[in-house]
Amino acid sequence: MPFCLHITRTRSLDTARVFSQRFKLIAYRSSSNSLTVQSRAGESESIMAANSVRVAVAQMTSINDLAANFAACSLLVKEATSAGAKLLCFPESFAYVGAKDGDILKVAEPLDGPTMKQYCSLARESSIWLSLGGFQQKGHDDQHIRNTHVVIDDAGNIRSTYQKIHLFDVDVPGGRVYKESQFTEPGKEIVAVDSPFGRLGLTVCYDLRFPELYQQLRFKHKAQVLLVPAAFTKLTGQAHWEILLRARAIETQCYVIAAAQAGKHNDKRESFGDSLIIDPWGTIVGRLPDPLSSGIAVADIDFSLIDSVRSKMPIDKQRKPDLWTSASL
Repeated sequence: MPFCLHITRTRSLDTARVFSQRFKLIAYRSSSNSLTVQSRAGESESIMAANSVRVAVAQMTSINDLAANFAACSLLVKEATSAGAKLLCFPESFAYVGAKDGDILKVAEPLDGPTMKQYCSLARESSIWLSLGGFQQKGHDDQHIRNTHVVIDDAGNIRSTYQKIHLFDVDVPGGRVYKESQFTEPGKEIVAVDSPFGRLGLTVCYDLRFPELYQQLRFKHKAQVLLVPAAFTKLTGQAHWEILLRARAIETQCYVIAAAQAGKHNDKRESFGDSLIIDPWGTIVGRLPDPLSSGIAVADIDFSLIDSVRSKMPIDKQRKPDLWTSASL
C-alpha cells in the first residue's frame, strides 16, 4: 500500500467562523489551505505556535510478522518527523496481529524484551515520542498476555504503561464471536501521564465504549489529550467508531487521538481503519483521505483552545458526581 501524508482541518470556513464567534477567535484559510487561528487581540501566528505542538496519528495493517511490522512503523516514524510531529500514535496490535487465536502467546514479551527495545531505540534515534497501543506484554502465566499501551519519550525511555481494562468479549452482530479474555488478563488501573503534548490519558480500543473511564481521566486525573489506539472490526467501526470518538472528545473537552488498524490482516480478520484526531469541540482536525491506506495524519494540539472551550463551558464545575455515585445503577 502507498504511504500518504495528510495535514488538514476538515472544518469548512463557514463552520469555523461560527465556532470562532463563540470563542472570540477569527479563523481564516492560509494559502496552504490549513486552518489558522488568530485572536481578536491580534496575537501573531508565532505566539499561537508557542501554545501548540504538532502530533501525528498512524494508520497501518499489521500482520503476523514482527520484522515487517517494525519496518512499517519505522517508515511511518520517518513520515511523522518529516512533518514536524513530536508525537506519533500507533494503533493497537501495532507489533503483531496473529493469523489465528492464541498466536499472540508465541510473541508475548516483557517490556524489557527485544521487541520493545527496538521501538525504544526507534524513538531515541528519531527524537520523537511514541504511543504504542496494544503491545503483547507477557502475562502472569504462559497462557495469558497483557494488552499494554506503552508511551516512550524522545530519549527512548518508557514513560508510562497502561493495561487494557475492558476486554473485547463480544458476539458481533452479523460477524464473528470474539473472546479477548481467553488469552488476555485485564488491567485494573487508570493511567495518565504528563508530556510536552499535555497530560495524556491512556486507553485501548474497547475501552472507548465505557465513558466512565474517560470521565475519570478528565476530571480526576486531569487529562487534556486522550489516546485511543484501536483495531475496531469493520462492522463495529462502520456503526460506531467516529461517533464514539467525537462523543468522548466533546464530553471531556479533550483532544482525542485515535490510531486505527486498517484493512485485511489475514483471511479471518479485517479492521475498519479511519485514524482520527479530534479537538475538544468535537471537530475532526486530522484524518487520512483513505480510511484503509497506511500513512499518517497530522494536527496541532492547541492548548489555548483547550482552555477556551473549558472556560466558556465549565462542565468541570457544573457536574454532579456525588449525585450519580450515590444512585443505585
